[in-house]
Parts: sequence; structure tokens; C-alpha cells
Amino acid sequence: MSRALPKYNKRRVTFIGGAAAVALSGTVIAGFALAGETPDSGARNARTLAGPGTISCPDVRSKLPAVPASAKAEVDRNLTLLNTQIQEANKRLVDTVGQGGPNFVQNAILGPLKDKRVATVNRIATAIGRTAAKPQGLDSLATCTLNAAGTNAGGGAAGKPQAGGGAGNAGNAGNAGNAGNAGNAGNADNAAAGTITCPDVRSKLPAVPASAKAEVDRNLTLLDTQLREANTRLVNTVGQGGPNFVQNAILGPLKDKRVATVNRIATAIGRTAAKPQGLDSLAACTLTK
Repeated sequence: MSRALPKYNKRRVTFIGGAAAVALSGTVIAGFALAGETPDSGARNARTLAGPGTISCPDVRSKLPAVPASAKAEVDRNLTLLNTQIQEANKRLVDTVGQGGPNFVQNAILGPLKDKRVATVNRIATAIGRTAAKPQGLDSLATCTLNAAGTNAGGGAAGKPQAGGGAGNAGNAGNAGNAGNAGNAGNADNAAAGTITCPDVRSKLPAVPASAKAEVDRNLTLLDTQLREANTRLVNTVGQGGPNFVQNAILGPLKDKRVATVNRIATAIGRTAAKPQGLDSLAACTLTK
């Protein structure tokens, strides 16, 4: 017995030492793995993959005819505004990565940008046209495109809630059917979309010269069409986007369209009579719930 006991103890000590070695090895391995991990690498990769791209627009300056000296200040001011509009759109593109559905960029950024550019190039054409031949076709330079790095797909932090009931839009991964906007299911009673109303332009016009009547009537009809389209869009997009969606994607673009339209009305009248002033104040519309 006195010799067996040391053998038993020896084996026991060997086993315990082995376990200690395994445990120590495990600690070293675990420590190595933790030391080699980059804490935020996943977040950085998500942001990189979700690069929103950049917006580019046709150059207007190079397409203009000679600008009369009397129009130069106004033309330069509006050319600068075109650049500002692109910068603001690109900033919004970055700030809203992952928001909304698959058409968010088109509806909330590119569409409104086009409307603003239409109004701006029309002001440029009108300024030149006061003392020289009015340039035609500048509207064709209004449409901008997205040079997409990530096409705004899946860029948000996973599960980032959209303040319009869109919680659960987990990263907007691919925006597949915008599934996850289940929070909007409760908006089935979307008769609450409301109605957009706009100031009446026709009643604020002076006497319209016969030579301008056809053009004025055409633009008054266009104002009605713009309002109908905005109300249709209001109903069709209930629950989309964040709390400012209606203002940014519907009311804002509608105002820009109306500014361009009432300016055409004022210009048509002004060719043969006193040009009406202040019609721009009738461009802003409101949402009535």
C-alpha cells in the first residue's frame, strides 16, 4: 500500500497538471483571438458596402447662349443655386442611407431635385429672354442621375426604426418588398392620408391678353393636374418614409412645380401687358388631415 499510494498520487498530479496546461492553453488561445479582433470592423464594413453613391447632373452653364449684361447677375445667381441644390441632394443622400423603400432615392431626392432644377433653369431662360432670344430646351438638363456605389440598399444600422411606424426595417437589407415595415400594417385605416389644398391662382390673375390666353389656360390646367397627382401620391404612399416624408417627397416637389408653372403664366401675360407680381406666393400648398 505504501508503494501504491505514491503511484496513484503521481498519476493524479500528472492529470491535474495536464488539465491546468489545457486550461492555460485555452486562456492563451482565447486571449490571442480577442487580441486579434477589430471591435468595429463589422460596422465599418456595413457602412462601406452601403455607400450611397453620388448624384450628378447635366451642366447648364455650358449650354447657355451669350448672356446679356442685364441678365448676368440673375443668371449667375441661379447657376450657383443649381450647384447648391446638387450639394444639398448629395448630403441628403448620405444622411438617409437605408431609409424608406426601394424607390426612396427617386421619390425623395432625385424627383424633388429635378423639380427644383426645372424652376431654376426656367428662371435663367426668362432672365435671358427679357433682352435676347429666350433659350429653349433647358428643361431637358433638369434630370439628374445616381452614380450608385451602394444604391442606398441596406445601409442603415440593423433594426433602426423608421419614425413612421417602420420599426423592424432591419438594415433595409435589399429593401426586399420593404418587409419589416410591418409597423405600417396598423395604418389600414389610411383614409387618414388627408388632402392637399393649394391657393387658387386663376382668381388672382389680372386681365389676360388674348395673345396669352392659350398659354395661360394650359398652365392653369397643369396646376390642377399637379394637384391631382400630388393627392394621388399622398394616398399611394401612406406610411412610407419618416415623419417628414410628405413634406420632402410630395409638398416640396409640388411647390417647386407650381413655382415654375406660375412663372410661365406671369411671363406669358408680361409679354403684352404688365407682368403680374407675387404669384410665387401662391405656390405653397398645405396638407389637411
